[in-house]
Amino acid sequence: MTKLVKNDAVVVDEDTASKSEEAMGKKKEKDWVQDTRDEVSMMIKDGFDHDSTKPVLKAAAVGAVAGVVLPGIGLAAGLVAGAGLALHHAIRK
Repeated sequence: MTKLVKNDAVVVDEDTASKSEEAMGKKKEKDWVQDTRDEVSMMIKDGFDHDSTKPVLKAAAVGAVAGVVLPGIGLAAGLVAGAGLALHHAIRK
């Protein structure tokens, strides 16, 4: 991003600013995907010794039960939703 200072006002090159915002958006998306891969990989490698494994499995079980109890939602959908939500919270911690 190109910044020019004129009379105490900052002038920003809009083309460069928009390109850097797009790059940051892609970088943030890649970071999220990479963080998820790393977390799942470590959960698989460490098993129950990993900090996130037990909460994710508990949330998957709760989601599966909720999926069975609630009409129109299946066991698998509830399981995936519960595990996904807990994994998201574990990654963003």
